Amino acid sequence: MLRVSGLTVRFGDLVAVDDVSLEVGPTETVAVLGASGSGKTTLLRAVAGLIAPDAGEIIWDGTDLSNVPTHLRRFGLVFQDFALFPHLDVAGNVGFGLRMSGVASSEISIRVESALKRVGLSGLGSRRIEELSGGQAQRVALARTLAPEPRMLLLDEPLASLDPALRRDLAADLAATLAADPMPTLLVTHDTDEAFALATRVAVMDRGRIVRTGTPEEVWRDPKTAVVARLLGQDVIAGPFGGITAPPGRTLAVRNDALREDAKGPIEGVVKTSAFRGPGHVLTVDISGTKLTAMSASARRAGERVRYSVDRNAVTVVEE
Repeated sequence: MLRVSGLTVRFGDLVAVDDVSLEVGPTETVAVLGASGSGKTTLLRAVAGLIAPDAGEIIWDGTDLSNVPTHLRRFGLVFQDFALFPHLDVAGNVGFGLRMSGVASSEISIRVESALKRVGLSGLGSRRIEELSGGQAQRVALARTLAPEPRMLLLDEPLASLDPALRRDLAADLAATLAADPMPTLLVTHDTDEAFALATRVAVMDRGRIVRTGTPEEVWRDPKTAVVARLLGQDVIAGPFGGITAPPGRTLAVRNDALREDAKGPIEGVVKTSAFRGPGHVLTVDISGTKLTAMSASARRAGERVRYSVDRNAVTVVEE
């Protein structure tokens, strides 16, 4: 089990990671979700031993890793840049680390095939790297990380370089791999869909700090702060809205499923934009001067008036 306590990393006057505490259980996948510059990758690199923290502790099963070099931490790292060797075939890439560690050839063959099976690439050991699709290349990178049997998996934006359709497919496959053979996994990403698809728990990071933790559903339904709500794509308004009034010093987070088309609904909006996002359309709607996001089963014209009712369960009071 990993426990990060009071971790701080500075680059000159910049505090990239600010007093962060975080735990990853034996079978957990924890996603650190944040925008670019939030400090999430710096946190991951500190856990990996690639960056020395200025304060705090990184503890693995009760052992302080402060003075333990990267290669002795036995953590497997997967980055968005696959960094595969083009002169080696798939099996050669997956077994590279094992050969460098002096593992016997017979053992390497067994562990390489086992790792390829885990990522759905059985029988492709002789395939050359240039013959692989982007998704297959990422799976090879994952298999290479799994082959040495790391005690923890560290994933740095592992799907960011893939196209959207392939990213969704590979996220589902990776989630299935982690569910079938759970191991402590720390993922950093800016993509909410990726975090929610892969993680058992999400930690939202902003300006170097962890500002919200919980299961994907808990974080989505109750973001707690406007910063988290905006990161999740929710609209933030001063209110009142839908019969809900935020108390002083707070505001409302409105999910895109809050507005429901209803010919007899109490709220009228004017459509500003309509864009198809299968299986439906995403609208920007002006309601009394406030622009909100709404879903529609059919396309709407700019300027069209639509009446709505409000699902109060999709509106949450948050701190500004």
